[in-house]
Amino acid sequence: MKRYLKTDEWNIIEDNFNADNLRMSESIFSLGNGRFGQRGNFEEPYSSDSYRGSFVAGVTFLDRTRVGWWKNGFPVFYSRIPNAADWSHISLRLIDEELDLAQWDVNTFNRRLDMKVGIAYRDVEVTSPKGNRLRIHVEHINNMAHPDLCIIKYNVTSINYTGKASLVPSLNAIVTNKDDEPNEKIWNILRSGATKDCAYLWTQTRREDAQVCYAMTYQFLKNGKETVANPIRIEKEQQAGFSLGAGMKPGDNITLIKYTAITTSLYYERQNLIDHSIAQAQQAKTTGWDTLVSHHLQAWADIWNEMDVTIEGDPEAQQGIRYNIFQLCQTYRGDDPRLNIGPKGFTGEKYGGNTYWNTELCCVPFFQLSTPREIVKNLLTYRYNQLPKAIENARKLGFKDGAALFPQVTSNGEECHSEWEITFEEIHRNNIIVYAITQHAAMTGSKNYIAKYGLEVMIAISRFWSQRVSFSTPKQKYVILGVTGPDEYENNVDNNWYTNYSCVQCLRMTLKYLEAIAGEYPNDYARVRRATNLRQQEEAERWRDIIDRMYLPEDKELGIFVQHDGYLDKVLESTDAIPPEERPINQHWSWDRILRSCYIKQSDVLLGLYLYHSHFDEETIRRNFEFYEGMTVHESSLSPHIHAILAARIGKVEKAYQLFLHATRLDLDDYNNETHQGLHITSMPGSWLAIVRGFAGMQVLNKMLSFSPVIPDNWKSYSFKVNYRGRTLHIRVGKEISISLIAGEELSIQIYENVYSLKEGRELNYEL
Repeated sequence: MKRYLKTDEWNIIEDNFNADNLRMSESIFSLGNGRFGQRGNFEEPYSSDSYRGSFVAGVTFLDRTRVGWWKNGFPVFYSRIPNAADWSHISLRLIDEELDLAQWDVNTFNRRLDMKVGIAYRDVEVTSPKGNRLRIHVEHINNMAHPDLCIIKYNVTSINYTGKASLVPSLNAIVTNKDDEPNEKIWNILRSGATKDCAYLWTQTRREDAQVCYAMTYQFLKNGKETVANPIRIEKEQQAGFSLGAGMKPGDNITLIKYTAITTSLYYERQNLIDHSIAQAQQAKTTGWDTLVSHHLQAWADIWNEMDVTIEGDPEAQQGIRYNIFQLCQTYRGDDPRLNIGPKGFTGEKYGGNTYWNTELCCVPFFQLSTPREIVKNLLTYRYNQLPKAIENARKLGFKDGAALFPQVTSNGEECHSEWEITFEEIHRNNIIVYAITQHAAMTGSKNYIAKYGLEVMIAISRFWSQRVSFSTPKQKYVILGVTGPDEYENNVDNNWYTNYSCVQCLRMTLKYLEAIAGEYPNDYARVRRATNLRQQEEAERWRDIIDRMYLPEDKELGIFVQHDGYLDKVLESTDAIPPEERPINQHWSWDRILRSCYIKQSDVLLGLYLYHSHFDEETIRRNFEFYEGMTVHESSLSPHIHAILAARIGKVEKAYQLFLHATRLDLDDYNNETHQGLHITSMPGSWLAIVRGFAGMQVLNKMLSFSPVIPDNWKSYSFKVNYRGRTLHIRVGKEISISLIAGEELSIQIYENVYSLKEGRELNYEL
């Protein structure tokens, strides 16, 4: 763990400059608005160790897969998130010096990310090598109300400097990608230039022809009054901008407001990109800083009104949960079914591709419960639209008849991950898609999405499992061989319990909804049968046989489900046996040593018990939790919140709290020594789920919303809102439970064993 940030319930604060922390801070202070974003780099150049990164939603680069001798089945390309042009670049130049915090003395330093309003502030007092002292104040906004706009206010005050000072705003395409090969070129520059007050840069990815155009204009003020700066134009192939200068003496200040528009071929015709970008930048300047900021503030106020969680008595937990909600919401807007949520969002290039199963595991349930907007439908439609590619992916591996294997990593539906044990063995990812589809129906009370779209996906995935299982004659059971479960520290295993169990649930849900849609949506059912060439009687008989005779490894003496065949043959010891200096083990041990150990990156069995909790009694969950939790190193960002939820449900509240903090402050406190690479965006909603489904014990039991709350000892209260079947509820848990129906029709709910009726505008109070 690494702690150097201040604890504040609404702000992330770094109050001194330490170059050793810079890459981590660049990740933590990242900004976005769902259409674009960048790491928290300084606007001005920095000549020492730094990871500059700017990224645009929906823009990827397909690089050729580099594999060894066995190539059959591997994708030709793997997807990368390309580092785009730096649209935030602003240099500060004196007569013969240029600001560089790596070379100048930093007298005072404070930067603050205000999560309530989505603005990053930076205040620095510096002394140049020649003794010139300046005070700098920066405000940086990626506008949530105007998704094509980034606006920056950069103010410089002279303390003892006399002479000319210039601010140089530019659009800079001289960038490198973290994993670039020597001389590799991702971006082509189609055109760049500058008019009297507007610069532009038109770029194109080399292979897919995704195009991004940037345009910027400015206001320049001296001592608060706008001034004519007689700008010098900067017009180079990879850079366009202006140099704006004014004379200064001690006490004077100059201010640059930079208005940048970022448009892409995803939303505009290619031939019109320059015109659209310039027009939006100029309109932003006409609208003005204050009005644009007010629009941005209102957008964030609306988000927090829906999604805020309050924790009374624990500022660290409060800061962490808000940070996770903030980062997820500035990464994904939910208004475009062509987009998904990259695991690093706009904070880094690790994990090529922008779609993982993390979305269905963490993000879908968060958005399903936290907002009345149809964000989840867009995420599910994203998968539906890529069904033809999923069928093609399966066909490449030898599957047929419309069987589908959704990719482990993708940007367009085609598999683009090149590690065999992940790409072709971590096939459990298919089932979380079916789970998400059926949960959407349960939470909305409507089968409409399944009838229109989801059933086709469910049939295709069920066909995959029908062909992927094998029948073991000695066991007289169906088995699934050669897989990797969610625990990626176990590769190429047989009969991973979670994979086998979730396969059964997938087949069962498909059969259930085939029958339901046939009865309630006969026209859609007929259309789906034609589209999929469904042989219902024959295929259903096969699926039922697999359900009835699936092998599920367990140890009856221990009373546990076994992670996979052979797991109990390992030397079983707790994580306490690992020397602290060897954690995380993925950064200190050989892969061979990890594979032979008992240590679990994230528990497959416990994930299954979380997802299908209503199938198991509390004692079964307790036995499995107590067996597996001590051997789990939680080196997956998906792990701590699952464990926290189960711990809360079995009454281990203090353990749940520790795991909740791990999930909530994973990046802020750098638990896994990797925050410098970027944030874990798609696991961040897990901390919200740990409160709602863990501490508050929210479940749907017998089609009724149910709560069984507990509260950590050091909390006075916690509260949140949930949306369920068109209703919005507010829940507060302290010494008593208070639940009120904010909007929607009367609703029956269950608290512990008791059933109550909620009416709009009335509050239900129940002693904890």
